[in-house]
Amino acid sequence: MTTKSQRATESQPATGSRPVTGPQPAADLFVRCLESEGVEFVFGIPGEETLAVSEALDKSESITFIPTRHEQGAAFMADAYGRLTGSPGVCLATLGPGATNLATGIGDANLDNAPVVALTGQVRLAGMHKETHQFIDTVDMLAPMTKWNTRIHDPRMIGEAVRKAFSIAASEKPGATHLELPQDVMGSPATGRPLPHAPVAVTEPDAAALQRAAHLIQAANRPLILAGNGVVRQRASQALRDFVRQTGLHVITTFMGKGVVDADDERFLFTAGLRAQNYPKGVMGRSDLIVTVGYDMVEWPPSSWNPDGTQRIVCIDTVPPEIDADFVSEVELIGDLGHTLKELGSLLWNKPTASWEAPPYRTAFRQVLEAGADDDSPVKPQRVLRDLRALMAPDDLLISDVGAHKLWVARLWEAHEPNTVLISNGFAAMGFALPAAVACALAFRGRRKVVAVCGDGGFLMNVQELETARRLGLPFVVLVWRDGAFGLIEMHQRTKYKHVSGTRFDNPDLVALAHAFGIEGLRVQTAGELPAILKKALAARGPVIVDIPIDYSENDKLGIDLWKLAPEVWPSL
Repeated sequence: MTTKSQRATESQPATGSRPVTGPQPAADLFVRCLESEGVEFVFGIPGEETLAVSEALDKSESITFIPTRHEQGAAFMADAYGRLTGSPGVCLATLGPGATNLATGIGDANLDNAPVVALTGQVRLAGMHKETHQFIDTVDMLAPMTKWNTRIHDPRMIGEAVRKAFSIAASEKPGATHLELPQDVMGSPATGRPLPHAPVAVTEPDAAALQRAAHLIQAANRPLILAGNGVVRQRASQALRDFVRQTGLHVITTFMGKGVVDADDERFLFTAGLRAQNYPKGVMGRSDLIVTVGYDMVEWPPSSWNPDGTQRIVCIDTVPPEIDADFVSEVELIGDLGHTLKELGSLLWNKPTASWEAPPYRTAFRQVLEAGADDDSPVKPQRVLRDLRALMAPDDLLISDVGAHKLWVARLWEAHEPNTVLISNGFAAMGFALPAAVACALAFRGRRKVVAVCGDGGFLMNVQELETARRLGLPFVVLVWRDGAFGLIEMHQRTKYKHVSGTRFDNPDLVALAHAFGIEGLRVQTAGELPAILKKALAARGPVIVDIPIDYSENDKLGIDLWKLAPEVWPSL
């Protein structure tokens, strides 16, 4: 017989809600509603005020509760699960400090457009009007960082509230929602049932807008596509690839759009978002039309590539774009991305579109990636990424924490498939990668390799989740790029003030730390050891920590334009 513990590591789908007649505890009805939403896992930490909910979860035949070691880790796990599956990840905390600990992960999900439903306990309703132990108004606190949130103050609202929370979290643009669960309400008798899901309507722009967009693309001499996270969320990568193949347009992606077009495709140029790049004077400044597809401004502001607001823009998205003086589109195609790209492509079929020779970015990237990568010591960022890429399949997952390593991943990691590079970018929260790796390994359970790249700063922010990973027996690798400093801040300090301050720290022995958690720890001494150690780590059946002393003097290259790093392959601009 399959146990719930086995399901936690086998990632089996939910089986639906249990039939119940007559009154039942409100917490039981609440969990039945979660079952109806297809929830597989709830990540979190139980509390006194959530005892009834925990009991109901324990009785569920299709939901597995995953105890984490910190509520922030639980929220990041729900965030990553939502990104991977497209269905809201669920996290649970008690009231007060438990709820406040969830806040960073909730904010991350909301700004990175990941579907998450957060659940928090609360004191009894009768205690909310006065000074009460551990009570703060969590609904008010989380209002600025959620799409919608409410307090379930009556058992009769459970079915509607749960359905609304999941619907809003998953609808474009996705994000976080929150339900507060007062202790006495969850313990009350309730009648009701989960609400059915309404079919999602496929929307499309009107014919006139499509014709106008087609005309602009055909009339342009140097059009470009800027593709973002929306293409990943909408599972529209194949539609975009077909559109690119049909039209011949070149593509630039945001950090979170990596992989929507294969990095090996001759029409893929680069991943944008590094502030040091002078894009207005580069290829984007030379373009006479930017076609944005699923582009989220929170990833990379339009002012970075259109500072004077004069660029001609065709916007293809699921919702109307944010009002921004540097993003004024001539036509907006709002609706399902895959459907819109197909319809627009049909208007351009067998009709000439502009074909122009873009600068050889891919050649320049390859030269930068290879430059010095064969040095035996010290270990350079590009050497790690090159050797790791050679050992991972196109659909294996790379998760980046926040720090200087994130910029190296964004610039040089060659993504071949969508949703294979997870980055905290809109909120840019350190400590994201290790909990996210737990969720990714739980979702795929060995069917794909999972690697988290962390700095030594971000790694220790949620290092406690190594115990969660070991307990569940989850296979993934954490590469810790160790330099004993907040390297990205030092890079900015050197640029602005010519010195560094307040950035240095000491680390524990990371290999000994891994062993203390009961997992394998490996250490790289020289760059020449990288391939063998990475191969060993990727073959392990549980979590592995790899300690890599990194040469961050290479960070200076992040502030240099590519055509200066590889001048011999660069045309005159």
